[in-house]
Amino acid sequence: MAVLTALTRSLGQHCLKGSKPSIFPQNFPSHNSRFQTLRTLILEPSLSESVNLHRLSDSDSGIIEVNLNRPEAKNAIGNDMLRGLRHTFEAIDRDSSAHVVMISSSVPKVFCAGADLKERKKMTASEVHSYVNYLRSTFSLIEELQIPTIAVVEGAALGGGLEMALSCDLRICGENALLGLPETGLAIIPGAGGTQRLPRLVGESIAKELIFTGRRIGGRDAISMGLVNYCVPAGEAHPKALEIAREINQKGPIAIRMAKRAINEGLERDMASALDLEEECYEQLLNTKDRLEGLAAFAEKRKPRYTGE
Repeated sequence: MAVLTALTRSLGQHCLKGSKPSIFPQNFPSHNSRFQTLRTLILEPSLSESVNLHRLSDSDSGIIEVNLNRPEAKNAIGNDMLRGLRHTFEAIDRDSSAHVVMISSSVPKVFCAGADLKERKKMTASEVHSYVNYLRSTFSLIEELQIPTIAVVEGAALGGGLEMALSCDLRICGENALLGLPETGLAIIPGAGGTQRLPRLVGESIAKELIFTGRRIGGRDAISMGLVNYCVPAGEAHPKALEIAREINQKGPIAIRMAKRAINEGLERDMASALDLEEECYEQLLNTKDRLEGLAAFAEKRKPRYTGE
């Protein structure tokens, strides 16, 4: 592991010596080349020290954790961190061995404080527009990953931090969580998906109240309005998220991907066409080795050994 860490650091330094990448690339991620070897994911250097990628091993192989680590700014998303987030999720998107992703923070009492307003103050209106568009598309990339994503929220998740959590499939928070979209207090609106994803989760009326007032809510209120899946004692969000990730990781990986596609795309359709989509997704599972393995394991009263084939 020490050799791998050194190699990753060496590659990162090599990349940094070259031309600095634009913070707003013209080419957004392609979804046509999802099946890349795990070796590439290991060796690809991070573009930001504020975003760390960890792969669990042994029986937890397939679980990936993206860790936010910018303590000096409470994980506020500046240009450097945004590049790192985009680079990390593009790599995960290409890795067929990834089964579930957890997004967490290594900074105590904060998940993500939102956009870096100190950097924002120095931007022109055009630069702000480009930044927000890039942030929005990055969160859409998270939402569109074929595998489940879990936001692990301890402490503050405000503005863009909450919008990142909203782009995930599941949200687990501690009782000390503080969630809100305070943008109207700055004479702007949530611009990275908040005005669209929040009402889809909690309903139009509650979403309007939270956005119009900028009110911040705690973990207990978040669970009562359906904003999070679980609210646990402070400090226990990560173990709970890992428990759920492990449950998902034991299931057939192709089935999980098809289930996510059926749900996400089906919600945007009328019932008849959504049921056609469900049929299409089901048919893609009929000739898989995993389906036969599931039946064999059931008959033999043992745990299935799924391979994603």
